[in-house]
Amino acid sequence: MKQLKRFSAFFGVVLMAGILGCAATSKKEGTAEYVDDSAITAKVKSAMVGSSGLKSTDINVETFKGVVQLSGFVNSEAQKTQAVRVAEGVSGVKSVKNDMRLK
Repeated sequence: MKQLKRFSAFFGVVLMAGILGCAATSKKEGTAEYVDDSAITAKVKSAMVGSSGLKSTDINVETFKGVVQLSGFVNSEAQKTQAVRVAEGVSGVKSVKNDMRLK
């Protein structure tokens, strides 16, 4: 009986450590947030492919906690503005950081 209590306590500690290890911090995402951000990134890229006037292969999209960062090269200010508008129109996007440069 004493051994069962020790095993239960040990199992509880291991379980708590595993749960806390998957928790999000201010600089690191939790597992669910990572999956959500991956979905947002895919949606933004898909929306850019469907948008005429944008060369989506020249624009990199990264997402962290709902904040989308656009980087890469575009031909005009109008394309920069269009890319930001397309990204902002995707559900789940909290804000867009524009790091694109003109060619």
